[in-house]
Amino acid sequence: MASLSLPSVPVEGGLSRYFREVWAFPILEKEEEYMLARRWHEHGDSDAAHRLVTSHLRLVAKIAMNYRGYGLPVADLVSEGSIGLMKAVKKFDPERGFRLSTYAMWWIRASITEYVLKSWSMVKLGTVAAQKKLFFSLRRTKSRLNIIDSGDLKPEQLTQLADALNVSETEINDMNRRLMARDASLNAPLSVDDEGMEFQDTLVDDNPSPEATAATGQELSYRRELLQDAMSGLSERERDIVSERRLSEDPLTLEVLGKRYGISRERVRQLEARAFEKLQTAMTAASTEEPA
Repeated sequence: MASLSLPSVPVEGGLSRYFREVWAFPILEKEEEYMLARRWHEHGDSDAAHRLVTSHLRLVAKIAMNYRGYGLPVADLVSEGSIGLMKAVKKFDPERGFRLSTYAMWWIRASITEYVLKSWSMVKLGTVAAQKKLFFSLRRTKSRLNIIDSGDLKPEQLTQLADALNVSETEINDMNRRLMARDASLNAPLSVDDEGMEFQDTLVDDNPSPEATAATGQELSYRRELLQDAMSGLSERERDIVSERRLSEDPLTLEVLGKRYGISRERVRQLEARAFEKLQTAMTAASTEEPA
């Protein structure tokens, strides 16, 4: 996967050319996507993986453009999103029934948000979900309320933002100050005497980074919430069939479920397909919402 040849993202300028190049890749039909995913999943076909990735680069570009307000190069955002896309393709299971775009969307966002957070101080920002949510929603809300970034917020602005985001004024004020104060670069030299030695060279930690752990946990939690919400729209029988056929570690056969409900194996299969289609529709609709 790492050896895939993708359009190079320009370091500075030239993004228009990159976007034209990305939009030139055709969107895959459902069946074609399924077959390519099977080829990659079962045989490690790198050509199939390449087509899956390139056909979704436009999705990466669209999502990356939503994070332009954090003062980071768009090219870097696109590059990080592409890494998330490749991770999604690597883990994508076509037998689940969802389109790759639905699955990849969260990997792309997770990769970009992790990069944005790493560009600020994770020590100051913290790693809990509420703080990360406030980090990304505060700037957007300030823009919506026409509050200009110009240092500390006025008392009336604090009250306005606290009401809009349903958090305390203290949390708003602390997060705003963190957003206004950028950290020193990890590439800063230690001293004049230590030629070529940078501050990051002194940092050693073999454990998963806090932001990666938090991002992974938040992503899994959100996907479970999406599934639970979608399941609530099914009938009791449909929920039972989907749970036993798709969510159980030891799935029941169509014959066993048929005997349970006094119907044929074919009828169970039809009910399963209909219920799964309902889940897909509900979760796809929810996944198109803006990130909180």
